[in-house]
Order: sequence, then C-alpha cells, then structure tokens
Amino acid sequence: MADFGYFLSSEEHSPPELVDQARMAEQAGFDALWISDHYHPWNDQQGESPFVWTVIGALSQAVSLPVETAVTCPLVRTHPAVIAQAAATSAAQLGSRFRLGVGTGEALNEHILGDAWPEASVRLEMLEEALQIIRKLFTGEQTSHRGRHYTVENARLYTLPDQPVPIDVSAFGPQAAEVAGRIGDGLITMMPDAAFVERFRRGGGGAKPVYGGLKVCWGSDRHEAVRTAHRLWANEQLPGELAQILPTPRHFEQASELVTEEQVAASVPCGDDPDAHIEALTAFVDAGFDTVYVNQIGKDQQGFFDFYRSKVLPQLGD
Repeated sequence: MADFGYFLSSEEHSPPELVDQARMAEQAGFDALWISDHYHPWNDQQGESPFVWTVIGALSQAVSLPVETAVTCPLVRTHPAVIAQAAATSAAQLGSRFRLGVGTGEALNEHILGDAWPEASVRLEMLEEALQIIRKLFTGEQTSHRGRHYTVENARLYTLPDQPVPIDVSAFGPQAAEVAGRIGDGLITMMPDAAFVERFRRGGGGAKPVYGGLKVCWGSDRHEAVRTAHRLWANEQLPGELAQILPTPRHFEQASELVTEEQVAASVPCGDDPDAHIEALTAFVDAGFDTVYVNQIGKDQQGFFDFYRSKVLPQLGD
C-alpha cells in the first residue's frame, strides 16, 4: 500500500496556519508533508506566499513527519548554490526526514528579477546543470563550476546533514519524465497516469519512488465546496503551458474566467462523501504511486482532518 501525506499550501495560508495544519495532519494519521514553494500565489483570492525555508524551519520543531518541497525551482529566481545551502540546512534540522523536490518552475514566480523566461527545453537543460551543482555542494567539498547557465566559485557548504539530501524531480511531459528518471532520486507528478509512471521507470527511474498529489475540498455542503474550489483554485483547470508562462496573479485570474464550476466539480473531489475522496486517492495507488499527498482547499482545515482521520484514512489502510 501507498503512504498518504498532507500537502501544505503556501499560496493559501500564513506561516502559523501552515504549522498548525502540519500538527493536525500528524494527529490525523498522515505519513508525510509536502509544502509548496512560491513567490506569488496563483491569484489574489489565495492571498499568501511565505518564504518556504523559514516555514520548514518551524515545521522541523513542530512535527516529526517527513517534509518535502513540492516544488522548488532552482533555476532563475534563486541560484542553485543558494538552494543547496537552504536544502542542506533543512535536512540538518530534519535529519533523514527532508527531501528536496525540484522542477522547472513558472514565470509567475521566476520572472520577478527581470530575467528572461526560457522555453521548456532550455529549462530542463538548466535543471540538469543546477542539480549537478547542488549535488557537488552536498559533498561538503569546495566547489567551482563554469557551465552554460551557471557559475559557482569557491563555494562550500559547512552545515550538512549526515547523508546527501534526496532530490525528486517534478515532471508533466514525456521528455521531462525521462529526464526525471535519469537525474532524479524520485518522480513528482500530479496526475494518476500509469503510462507516465512507466515512462519514468523506463527512462532510468527503475524502482525509484513516485510521489503524487491532488486537491480536494471537503465540506458538508457539496455545492458550497465546489464554489470554494472554483473561487480559489480554478487555475488548476487551465490547459497546456499556461501555468508555466503567465507572469502575474492577475493574468491567472483573467484566464481562470474561462473555467466553469462544472469543470471544477468534475475534476476536484468535493463534499463529504468518503467514497469520492477514496476513489481519487486510490487512482494514484493503482497507477503505481508510492506516496499520495492531499490538500484541502479553503479554511475548514479542522473539519477536513476530522473527516480524513475517521472516514478516509482508515479505509485506505485496509
């Protein structure tokens, strides 16, 4: 059976709220935590976007669950040498309970310093070079690097965990799945697609772990839950590469006007029917995922955790 984790949404919640949710997740019986790494929320309705590394420090003291970024982009906004230091420090705090999830990012977060936003194939190339730098620095040796995209000069990490931090790679397209299989210690993806998982494994992933995530909106009134999911996360239903190229929350709000409540209702488990939530999670298990992370949309986090503790997680553990 797969493990089940909770996905902390930095786009929706303040640092104290995220720490409280982590405690509730542990008490409810979840096995692990993901936390998103954003500079901006996707839209102004979500309304938050704290610095993830500060929150991870708080999580290390608040809970005993494993923590992973889902996901950090080490390409443009933050140099990979700085990400290496942040990840190493997080792992020193959390021990073997920290994993670094990385991906090629979105213009929404990465354009803020005025840098050009590369096309997807270039970003994959940058990601591979970034991981080379990060892994060199994880050795604790003095590192210099002069590559196509990055320069590092006489850098050395002094605060390190006992073992190098595992690095999982987020992927959505076929080429990215193969790159993840070749350079990652695991795969992160958001669709329960068995063929995609198999492509990752054939591309070099082998028996490496596969992690997936989804959003739900628990609530006693399903129609209200659908409205909440639509108001806060309609952007999840945008097609193609829009999520990677739109530069501001306002642009996402404009594009999301094309997304209907019916589309959200068809894609996001909403309401308080345990079978609907269990079916959505089981789809990932059946597709070969090792851990599935679920995020509750909206403010009623305690109600969600009570529901999953009593009605959902016990059935998934059978």
